[in-house]
Amino acid sequence: MNRTLDNPLYYLDNFHRVLAWIAERYDDLLSADERAFLECFPSLPQASRALLVRMVMRKGNLFRASKLRYGEIGDTRDAALPLSALGWIDDRPLLTLDQAFSLLSKPEITDAFGDALSNPQARKAEQLDALREKYAHARHFDAWHPAIEDCVYQVRIDALCERLRLMFFGNLHQDWTEFVLSDLGIYRYEKVAFSASSRGFRVREDLDMYMHLFRCRERFEQGEAPKDILGEIPATALDNDWLERRRARLLFQIAQHYERAGSLAEALAIYSACSHSGARLRAIRVMERCEQFDSALALAKAAQELPEDEAERQQLMRILPRLQRKLGLPRIPAAPAVPVPRIDLSLPEAAYSVEWLAAEHLAQDDAPVFYVENTLINSLFGLLCWNAVFAAVPGAFFHPFHAGPADLHSTDFQQRRAAEFDACLGQLDSGKYVQTINRHFTEKSGILSPFVFWDVLTEELKDLALACIPASHLRKCFERMLRDIKANRAGFPDLIQFWPAEKRYRMIEVKGPGDRLQDNQIRWMDYCAEHGMPVSVCYVQWAGDVA
Repeated sequence: MNRTLDNPLYYLDNFHRVLAWIAERYDDLLSADERAFLECFPSLPQASRALLVRMVMRKGNLFRASKLRYGEIGDTRDAALPLSALGWIDDRPLLTLDQAFSLLSKPEITDAFGDALSNPQARKAEQLDALREKYAHARHFDAWHPAIEDCVYQVRIDALCERLRLMFFGNLHQDWTEFVLSDLGIYRYEKVAFSASSRGFRVREDLDMYMHLFRCRERFEQGEAPKDILGEIPATALDNDWLERRRARLLFQIAQHYERAGSLAEALAIYSACSHSGARLRAIRVMERCEQFDSALALAKAAQELPEDEAERQQLMRILPRLQRKLGLPRIPAAPAVPVPRIDLSLPEAAYSVEWLAAEHLAQDDAPVFYVENTLINSLFGLLCWNAVFAAVPGAFFHPFHAGPADLHSTDFQQRRAAEFDACLGQLDSGKYVQTINRHFTEKSGILSPFVFWDVLTEELKDLALACIPASHLRKCFERMLRDIKANRAGFPDLIQFWPAEKRYRMIEVKGPGDRLQDNQIRWMDYCAEHGMPVSVCYVQWAGDVA
């Protein structure tokens, strides 16, 4: 690709690249209007193509011609004519008052509405509210402000272009700026050798369902009544696991909304039928709030037999004794707490964080301390397992801008790459892991990864970690991460201290005054203690608060 500073039409070249990519991989999924667009677009004059792409890549779909000033395009009115003839843009759209206000500056609004404005000095939003009742009908731009020699273009194919973007990226959170950031070298992506048949959607129905769920979620986030949205969400699970996770997550969020609003019956109905992680636990809690203790206990015991993850198991250990007590049943003895060494510090309060303060206090000349939190172990894992993470598994990569595999949080993520991960972790037994991590640290420097924190992992920190953390401890950490990537990438202690001369280390979780351990931190500490990995909790009190 051409770099943006060398080629003023870089955005047009990138758009053509997307169209060629889609034509090669998605021809069987295209609708008639999408196929017609792909066939017609290259035949337009260059200026017309460039103008359309400029508008598509900007926010919104309404643009004043006077605001579209690009040297490589020239006169936008001439460039717009072929686009208008095709119906891809409307060069004289009817505009509501709200739309007119979005296009006019505050001085232009004063000129346009004159005496109708009771307070010309009011804020633009206040003026809009005051005028809505009087100007209820849509008008052309020149009717809103006859004195302005300008016109407005409305893009009519923004939804079509959004679908093309979705086909290319497989999601709607990435956009055209990915090309620019990559061209400029700001983002660098691993090159994965995926086939021409690799793509994010297999059938048209999946693409349409993604867009449908996306719109439903937008409506929910914009405050539309959940009951109106629920009726449009498929009532049964979808065949596509990826789309089913999206459906389940939206249902879970709607159930949470009902629960927070006190509509417990509605929340319970959704939780009970929802496959999203945590839905079963929320159902138990809602049953408890509704004093349906027998039902809550039955569901909790069923969950205890086959918990969905460590977080659910942890919560059930707290819920079950409480339910037993409320039903007058025999008391369940509490599980013994895993002992974790404690460090107590009384320090003068400072302007910077308590973690940095504790690190500064605990550091010694022969035992440096680093504030790493989740970054160090994740980075070492990412460097050792680089080849497994970026393995060209079908469906994991389907465009050049993947920072990580699309199925990273799938339950079968590790299973689909079992041989690759076995080979990577096997190096921890042979000692080869040090060479692999060092090689990837050099060769892959700066390339985006879902695990490697390049801005934190210095060569000094890497070398100290490899020298002081036993391979057996790294293996235990990596194995737990692989059991649940989404949950177990977080929760690591804040600090790590090394004793290079003794080739040992300790991890330290720091808690300031009034702070307490979070559940995911407790789970990691219990795991570390179980497997003999040195971990401590440092409780900091401000010196002035200690009697």
